[in-house]
Amino acid sequence: MGRVGACGDNAAMESFFALLQKNVLNTRRWATREQLRIAIVTWIERTYHRRRRQDRLGRLTPIEYETTMTRTADQAA
Repeated sequence: MGRVGACGDNAAMESFFALLQKNVLNTRRWATREQLRIAIVTWIERTYHRRRRQDRLGRLTPIEYETTMTRTADQAA
């Protein structure tokens, strides 16, 4: 996160929380906070980080980008 009042940071977090709400929070009623916590962590680790394509990474997922960069670094060594 950047400095206080940085609109770019706010927009990124608003986008993230909108996706979280749509894909996890509003899918069903949660019996306990622990169930919701596990669902949030699972969504972030399995979907948000691994499957979501990102413009900054050339429309690759973070895992695809990391694999590409690891191969490139290994070849350079």
